[in-house]
Amino acid sequence: MMFLYILLLILSFLGVLIYRRIAIRSNIIDIPNERSSHTVPTPRGAGVAVSAIWFITIIYLFLIEKKIPSNLFYALSGGLLLSLIGIIDDIWSISPKVRLIVQIIASSIALFALGGLPKIDLGFYCIESFWLLTPIAFVMIIWFINLFNFLDGIDGYLGVETLFIFGFVGFFFSDNTAICLALIIVGFLFHNWPKAKVFMGDVGSTLIGYNVAVFALYYQNSGKTSLIIWLILSSLFWFDATLTLYRRFRNKENLMKAHKKHAYQRIVQAGYSHQKTLFYSIGINIIILGLVIMAIIYMKFSFFLLVLNVLLLYCIDRLIGINKPFPAE
Repeated sequence: MMFLYILLLILSFLGVLIYRRIAIRSNIIDIPNERSSHTVPTPRGAGVAVSAIWFITIIYLFLIEKKIPSNLFYALSGGLLLSLIGIIDDIWSISPKVRLIVQIIASSIALFALGGLPKIDLGFYCIESFWLLTPIAFVMIIWFINLFNFLDGIDGYLGVETLFIFGFVGFFFSDNTAICLALIIVGFLFHNWPKAKVFMGDVGSTLIGYNVAVFALYYQNSGKTSLIIWLILSSLFWFDATLTLYRRFRNKENLMKAHKKHAYQRIVQAGYSHQKTLFYSIGINIIILGLVIMAIIYMKFSFFLLVLNVLLLYCIDRLIGINKPFPAE
């Protein structure tokens, strides 16, 4: 596997490099506007290279190495639809309704392959209800697809979070598939670290959000670890996205309108560089990592550690609000 790991790192680095040159020649460029966090026109859609290498990798691991269970492989394969529609959306503009339909189909494929969500282990109590939990899982997948897209707004942010999640899962649970995805992201980060030379685009961000949700459900259903662990692990992203959505809904704002109100965007607006904001996120994730490890060791207290995690992130958001309050529409 070591040869494969090194190969993926090299292929990802070269693949994104080649794509960047193609994007520049083809004018697939993200032009800054009042809603952007960057100031220089930058090629977008490098998730094409990331996605292509990822799908080739899981096919190889499934057919040749026999390292991926069939239900996980088929669930992950549903992400191909998201990548295809993402490619089109990064080049041309696609209706939100069309994107939502594709997300619904992909989510349905994942749940069918994984057998829905029959139970959730809260640590102190196990909820068992297929017909109640599966619709919740369906909404969760669609939300993760979109929130990872929403949070892909500054240089390196999405890549660092993805590396944190799948790097931990890969090494802690000896998951070869997760390690492969983490290494592919490392190759991408060489080009996306501030100041970024290329952006991931919808083609990559939506796929990563989908993968996080699929892995979380697979780990819960297979008994490897609870869904709660994954919620703590990915909390930096879903908490920011969910709280921001709630505040905008409460303020009766147009939820379909682009904005710059997420916590990480407000940190940048307060005068911090993209790189310094990344280091802050890494620091927060180190604290979250401690909570994750505690939740794994003391499984009975995992739900309470999730609550503690949410309270911690809320306090951090309040601190951000002191320097850059949540703006009104």
